[in-house]
Amino acid sequence: MALPERVTVVEVGPRDGLQNESRKVPVETRVELIDRLSRSGLPVVEAGAFVSPKWVPQMAESNVVLARIERRPGVRYPVLAPNMKGYEAARAAGASEVAIFGAASETFSRKNINCSIDESFERFAPVAEAAARDGVRLRGYLSCVLGCPYEGEVDPARVAAVARRLSDLGCGEISLGDTIGVGTPGKARRMLLRVAEDVPVERLAVHFHDTYGQALANVLACLESGVAVVDSSVAGLGGCPYAKGASGNLATEDLLYMLHGLGIETGVDLEAVAEAGRFICGHLGRPPSSRVAQALAAKAA
Repeated sequence: MALPERVTVVEVGPRDGLQNESRKVPVETRVELIDRLSRSGLPVVEAGAFVSPKWVPQMAESNVVLARIERRPGVRYPVLAPNMKGYEAARAAGASEVAIFGAASETFSRKNINCSIDESFERFAPVAEAAARDGVRLRGYLSCVLGCPYEGEVDPARVAAVARRLSDLGCGEISLGDTIGVGTPGKARRMLLRVAEDVPVERLAVHFHDTYGQALANVLACLESGVAVVDSSVAGLGGCPYAKGASGNLATEDLLYMLHGLGIETGVDLEAVAEAGRFICGHLGRPPSSRVAQALAAKAA
């Protein structure tokens, strides 16, 4: 299959990236990061999470963040809202797109969100019903699609079954996440093609972690198989608390460099994203993990 002419890059750094930081990032810094990213041309910037601050203190005051960001025309600002309490808080804050987070691994579901897969869908159902009623876009995240830290390899048929349930629930887009970054291109392609038997590939996104340095190769394999939506995180923000030493999300800068090199349109200014990465890493007190960001900085110096 030919590569897509255009890819939608979903920026997850301000939520999925920052929520794994050991310390809280001030609201004003989170707002500035989101504004810088949206000004770069990114069409989707995940802005926060409406979850218990007891469990994810880094995402506290997401309502304040949503109130203060500069909402640019044509840019979507989804937030995580895994239950009705979160959904209602997100809507009160002005969210027009929400996401729910499930797992293809039964053990991971119990360890990560303290319930079985079936129980997680019982939580999701009222959120999906409310989103449909309110005209709110609903995205589904599906973790452990290529491996689980507790169960090992995950059967693509199981991934497809849970993805189909998310689709039936009303998720317009389903992001397939390699949570611990163990996937390789062949496995990623086989998983995607199996899921696409149950959910149209046009409604699928991919979300790779770079633990073993395979994220870009996995993205390319999935692009060749029909995917045109890819999640990534500015400066490679984020890590996986379930995999010791995991390097976290694929860096947006690295993804953009590859896509632009392939002649694929994104509408995103790579230099502006790299500058946003330098901004947030300056506040975190460390350099970006993105290889492209490092190369651009060295070239500028």
